[in-house]
Amino acid sequence: MKKTLIIACDGESASGKSTAAKLVSKKYKLLLVNSGLLYRYGSKLLIKYKPSNPIKFLIKNFNNLSYKKINKLNLHSEEISNHVSILAKNKKVREIINKFQKKIIKKNKRICVEGRDIASKILSKKPKYDLAFYFKCNLNEASLRRWQDIRKKVPLNEVKKSLRLRTLMDKRRKNSPLIKVKDAILIRTDKFSKKEVLKKMSYYIDSLD
Repeated sequence: MKKTLIIACDGESASGKSTAAKLVSKKYKLLLVNSGLLYRYGSKLLIKYKPSNPIKFLIKNFNNLSYKKINKLNLHSEEISNHVSILAKNKKVREIINKFQKKIIKKNKRICVEGRDIASKILSKKPKYDLAFYFKCNLNEASLRRWQDIRKKVPLNEVKKSLRLRTLMDKRRKNSPLIKVKDAILIRTDKFSKKEVLKKMSYYIDSLD
């Protein structure tokens, strides 16, 4: 087993990247960092406390934050999903969350980081990823997954509309847009089962040895 292994997982909303990242992290004993959860946590705080200076408020809250604490929270509500698409466009917010992520990454040599700008930004250099995966899923399947995640609390067509808008905003935003880097391996989760996704990712990881 390699002493160091750094994997980047990027993809669209509800594309299955979180599930895949969890599976591969468990198999290869990697620390899993979910970038999206950090933005969702930031949105949850801003929605709840409505601070007069959001940037100062987020800096203070992320300074001594434990990632384990965030990982235990349920942050998949439609309200947070709609808010986070706006929050993620803010350059200063991205700097706060990027700094937090890089602090974790520097302390761990075996890690899987998933989000939307991991290969293109967070793990583009020092340290650079060993492997990058890019996840896609057709909108109908992605919408159904997200609808089930939020326990069908809002109509399916609203979830579909929200996901389409989120992906467009992610790809078109000025700061760290969602892109597939040249050497990223494409994973279509609407065409593979969870077992098949893990098998495909494992093939490339094992090829590194």
